[in-house]
Amino acid sequence: MQIIQKIFCLLALSCILVSCNADKKDTVETIYHEPYRPQYHFSPASDWMNDPNGLVYFDGEYHLFYQYYPDSVVWGPMHWGHAISIDLVHWKHMPVALYPDSLGYIFSGSAVIDMENTTGLGEAGKPAMVAIFTYHNQNWADEGRKDFQYQGMAYSLDKGRTWLKYRNNPVLPNPGLADFRDPKIIWHAITKKWIMTLAAWDHVRFYSSPDLVNWKFESEFGKGSGAHGGVWECPDLFEMPVTNVPGTGKWVLLVSINPGAPNGGSGTQYFVGSFDGHSFNWDESEIKWIDYGMDNYAGVTWSNVENRRIFLGWMSNWAYAQVVPTYPWRSAMTSPRELFLLYSNNKYLVSGRPVPELNQIGKLLVTRKNVIINNEETGLVLGNAELSTSRIIMNISLESSGGFEIELANNEKQKVVLGYTTATGEVFLDRTKSGRTDFNVLFAAGMHKAQARSNMKEMMIEVLIDKSSVEFFFNNGEYVLTDLVFPDSDYNSLKIHSISGTAEIKDLGVYSMESVWN
Repeated sequence: MQIIQKIFCLLALSCILVSCNADKKDTVETIYHEPYRPQYHFSPASDWMNDPNGLVYFDGEYHLFYQYYPDSVVWGPMHWGHAISIDLVHWKHMPVALYPDSLGYIFSGSAVIDMENTTGLGEAGKPAMVAIFTYHNQNWADEGRKDFQYQGMAYSLDKGRTWLKYRNNPVLPNPGLADFRDPKIIWHAITKKWIMTLAAWDHVRFYSSPDLVNWKFESEFGKGSGAHGGVWECPDLFEMPVTNVPGTGKWVLLVSINPGAPNGGSGTQYFVGSFDGHSFNWDESEIKWIDYGMDNYAGVTWSNVENRRIFLGWMSNWAYAQVVPTYPWRSAMTSPRELFLLYSNNKYLVSGRPVPELNQIGKLLVTRKNVIINNEETGLVLGNAELSTSRIIMNISLESSGGFEIELANNEKQKVVLGYTTATGEVFLDRTKSGRTDFNVLFAAGMHKAQARSNMKEMMIEVLIDKSSVEFFFNNGEYVLTDLVFPDSDYNSLKIHSISGTAEIKDLGVYSMESVWN
């Protein structure tokens, strides 16, 4: 009788939550106009969101699942929210995909398409979309047990619209390790098996399976390698061609860490090396980061996309994510970015650029060519411009200059300054005077830097501004800095000047970006 009562309670709770979610979805057109609300980045209609999960492409649709708590703007028992896009720009909100159950909250994970029906869960003409995720058993955590996280599975036969939990969960029990979570699944064609990359406190573990159900431990990586200022999370392993060395390829491993990022709080490091289906070998010893700003965390890539590697991150930082001044939603995702692997100066570099699909929502406002700029007083100034949802693309030459600065400002003299210093090779983004910073000490200390090459002379710069965020792509995305900002009014002035000497803006385009929610 107790079992029946529990089942009834869970069904009733599910109905209530589905109803709530439907009500919120119905109001999407009446919101998305609040202060600081992004207009062309994904954010939930309401309530709390963090890590992107289960990124998978199937039958013309990009699926975005994400960590979601539908009852508050602060973190709570995790669900998987869900949205679908056909172009990575316009998103349709879907009902919550996965709810907590008796095994625990639904933490981060990934999704794949089981085209060969290795699980036996598919049907004729209906390959299963399979999600592997972490169950977080809060009761066990409160009891002090180490094994409170383990891996579960769910599947969908209708392109992700409805989901069934696997009847024999968990598929990978915990061997006694704390922080045993965030499985990312790939198909390894050479060995003809599924590979799971899993975070385990300060390293990652690799498992293999013929069927996504029965898993075998293969190896581990990371103890003593990379950054170790905090717990490792949200790994992603994939193979990439080397763009500028045709015919060659390497394996890339992304690992998020919190805290321990180069500019404080949360960040995502990456490793380039080889993987044979059993173990990962790192080719280098330098710690590298997918983004040097404060606000790109837990990023992973879409599975089942041919000939492209598309990345998405959570645009926030655990140091202050729960206190940023937004309501009735909290958090957004970064722009979707296409990743490229480059080889230069005897090392590998992962670059990230906004996906070209963003071009469809940009309207050219201003264009300039062959403009000579000098110091702050004699730079290029564009005033009375609507820059709160904009995109700046610039080719610049620094032949006789000490670098450049781009300044975005508003009528309150609040500003964001970003640029490059030739002598030191520093790429920087300064948000110390960007607007509201009083809600967190680390947020207020907002000068963020990346170490690029010194004495660079020509480069392509791109900046995305969307109400409460600035994404700075330096030199075709070789270095990226993403930061949240909360100005008291929209930025409406753009100034570009050299740090010293003379620079030339070869080509400049400033675009107004349409809202994708209207």
